[in-house]
Amino acid sequence: MSVSVPVTKFSVIQMVSSQEVGHNLQQAGKWVRQAADQGAKLVVLPENFAVVDNGNLRAVAEREEVSHQIRNTLTALAIECKVWLVAGTIPSVSRPDGNPVPGGRVRAACHLIDDQGNWLARYDKIHLFDVDVADQTGAYRESANIEPGEDVVVVTTPFGRLGLAVCYDLRFAELFLLMAEQGVDIIALPAAFTYRTGQAHWNALVQARAIEWQAIVLASNQGGAHSCKRNTWGHSMIVDAWGRVSGMIAQGPGVLSVDVSTASIAEIRKKMPIADHRVLLVNRHRHSN
Repeated sequence: MSVSVPVTKFSVIQMVSSQEVGHNLQQAGKWVRQAADQGAKLVVLPENFAVVDNGNLRAVAEREEVSHQIRNTLTALAIECKVWLVAGTIPSVSRPDGNPVPGGRVRAACHLIDDQGNWLARYDKIHLFDVDVADQTGAYRESANIEPGEDVVVVTTPFGRLGLAVCYDLRFAELFLLMAEQGVDIIALPAAFTYRTGQAHWNALVQARAIEWQAIVLASNQGGAHSCKRNTWGHSMIVDAWGRVSGMIAQGPGVLSVDVSTASIAEIRKKMPIADHRVLLVNRHRHSN
């Protein structure tokens, strides 16, 4: 007799966002509704889903502070569709403690919203993309417009312990180690990887994080040619805790919905207890005391 394994349907949405907030929210709503129709319980939106960096994120954030257009839209969407949403990222004029972001910059805030429309958690992107890339943009300097966050965020959900990270964070394994120390089971990764860097490293990095920490990774990327002449890699994917790619969207907008067994996380960790076998960090901690 076969034994049924409980599964949860997760969805990642891939977009090609423009500089028009209203249009982007309309598109996001379309894809979230489609994910809900497919039975999704948790849906991840990509970085910059509401607006691609137009060089004036502060103005976008200030308008949002008054209108709450993005917040109200997502709240209503979560309630209507009865889904949990990872909304990453929304430019914010304030820090999580309510203090204003100085110097005309913003925080790149990734939010977790439950299926009742409650905004439960916020993660501010820590690692900023100040990089030279051989593409049309050339020099990327996120720190000119964005103030980095400081706090690692892992939240208890009905699906397991959910960690939030954004785009360039993916390259910094120590962030995910800190998540693992907080018992992370699922990593939500909204992103907007450039075409050039994504082609070289995206797949390998996403799978590596799943394998290293034996966690499910929900990687939602921008994917296409944007009106601001930026090209993003796409290849949004869902990777299980063994590092297997369960599904992928290559290029263009769309939604990927996959049934994943969260129970398999404990099984994988039991058979290969990597956390128990980690000795270098344990020894380093002992020697520092």
